[in-house]
Amino acid sequence: MKAEGYSALHEFWINLRGIPNHVYRAMFRGGPPKTDRTRSSFIFGNVFLHLHSVRTHLWSLRWSTTMGLGIMTTAAFLITLVTGILLMFYYKPYPDVAYQSIKDIHFIVPTGRFMRNIHRWAANVMVVAVILHMARAFYTASYRKPREFNWFIGWGLLVTTLGLSFTGYLLPWDQLAYWAITIGANIAQSPREITDALGITAWADIGGLQREILLGSDKVGEEALIRFYLLHVMILPLTLVMLMAVHFWRIRKDGGLAKPANADELVGQEAKEFYPVFTDAPTKTYHLAAVVKGKTPAVGSGPEHTVPSMPHLFYAELGVLMLTTLICVALAFVSDAPLKELANPLVPENPAKAPWYFLGLQEIVSFSAFMGGIGIPMLCVIGLGLIPFLDREKEGTGEWFGGPGGRKLVKWSVVVGFAASILVEAFAIKFGWLREWFPNIPQLFITFINPGTVLTAIYATYSIWAVRRYNSTRAGALALFTCFLCGFIVLTVIGTYFRGPNWDFFWSPSDWGGH
Repeated sequence: MKAEGYSALHEFWINLRGIPNHVYRAMFRGGPPKTDRTRSSFIFGNVFLHLHSVRTHLWSLRWSTTMGLGIMTTAAFLITLVTGILLMFYYKPYPDVAYQSIKDIHFIVPTGRFMRNIHRWAANVMVVAVILHMARAFYTASYRKPREFNWFIGWGLLVTTLGLSFTGYLLPWDQLAYWAITIGANIAQSPREITDALGITAWADIGGLQREILLGSDKVGEEALIRFYLLHVMILPLTLVMLMAVHFWRIRKDGGLAKPANADELVGQEAKEFYPVFTDAPTKTYHLAAVVKGKTPAVGSGPEHTVPSMPHLFYAELGVLMLTTLICVALAFVSDAPLKELANPLVPENPAKAPWYFLGLQEIVSFSAFMGGIGIPMLCVIGLGLIPFLDREKEGTGEWFGGPGGRKLVKWSVVVGFAASILVEAFAIKFGWLREWFPNIPQLFITFINPGTVLTAIYATYSIWAVRRYNSTRAGALALFTCFLCGFIVLTVIGTYFRGPNWDFFWSPSDWGGH
């Protein structure tokens, strides 16, 4: 019905002019969030922001608490998602046209090279950020109760991120991609090293089965490319999104980020304008259905020492998002994504190298494919997953390098981690290993006694010493995790810069020509 005094045509004209304003109000019903109430409603009423808590503890907003690594990982994933979708408009996942489509993107499509460069660098930033994020969670003991399950989710995010990067490596279908994936397939087949030595491959070819599952064939070909493409653009991104949603949700339900027991005192000066709400040590919490007894982090927690997430937390997240974008764009300007000649199964790359984050494993694989590619990585993955259940202590939760031993133990672990890996590698490079000394030695000795297993044994022995020295499983975990992190760095640097043709050691790539 038209308003009194106005014709229907006039009212239609007024409504037409008011469409932008009405659309804006329909989208943002509460108006600009200016009070604590409207700021809370801003989060409650938004499907994306609802994963956040409406208030954030001041400790969690400190830069030194997280360094923004989790948000940086998320931002890098969003950048790869957007640029990846743009690249899909031009990419063709078939061996006879895949390489040409990448060349078209690189040389013909407007801004195609720039999009590809950003996609590549954002993927690398994501891998670095997720590794550092997991290290941050470990060194602040953020895996402890009630966050054990979320540690599992983070562990899944790390594995999925590495899977995303690895599956994307094959898509350009150039020499670099083809032979890197061939190395990965050979690692998947490495259990044959054991079954061949035992003479049971004809009955139980576990390695061959793993290679077949990975490639969809016995060689890197059309089936492998389609399989990797499907994993890269659909299955793994969906898996990652689901894990991230659960990860964020669990952070909220587990009481936010882990904090030291005296976090309120540490931020007391900053929060002097806030007042206490719960002063009688309550034993109940407010559930959606009723007031019920419980032991969740919400029990006894009021808004003391907290601020509204909007705008404090969101502005910080937006800042990290902008910084991540700036890093990716800057790197895209100064370094192009590599594209070598068309993949040729008859002309192997020498040296053929895996993606940089697997070069540490490739260094160990050069001594034993099974222990380097499966044995030691599986021990590390299982050990990471079990940490929350092996370390049930409480001292140092939420503190950087907290727990018995603390920073001093971590510093010594850095020394041991770097020294042991450098010495073992230097010895193996200078004097060779068992096969050079005893040509007829059984393969099983090579498999289980090699630089990788020796290094693992040294780290494990040092970790046991730390447990006994400090009478603490947390101290042992600090020592072992730090040592493996240092070993990963040393082996990756050696594999990246000092390995050349035939995987021989060279001080400089300029020496390659003499061989």
